[in-house]
Amino acid sequence: MARQYVPSNDPVRRLDDMIRSIDRIKRFTAGMDLPTFAGNEQVVDAVKYGLVIISEAAAKLGDAALDLCPDIPWRDVRGLGNRLRHEYDTIDVVRIWLLIEKDLPDLRSACERAVRTLTQDTPSG
Repeated sequence: MARQYVPSNDPVRRLDDMIRSIDRIKRFTAGMDLPTFAGNEQVVDAVKYGLVIISEAAAKLGDAALDLCPDIPWRDVRGLGNRLRHEYDTIDVVRIWLLIEKDLPDLRSACERAVRTLTQDTPSG
């Protein structure tokens, strides 16, 4: 049975969760290349956990994610968490490294744009 997610009532929080996780991953991997990353078990595990948080936050955004950031492959982002949790023994460290280098910057930029859009549309009190 497919897991049903209840969309977050605070999409800005979920987007911020993703931004913060991406920023932590970048800090954890700063100055590393692929061999250094692959050889550092603590950093690899920390990055995997950050990716799980990103995946969960994306799931909690629900359909709003596609409306806010249509260029992001949300199904893949959400599915990453499942792969990390359930197929942990087959996760390729090279693929994780490519996510860090190529995919996370685009995801972070999209999340930042969505936060700006949502907070500009919010009336100030």
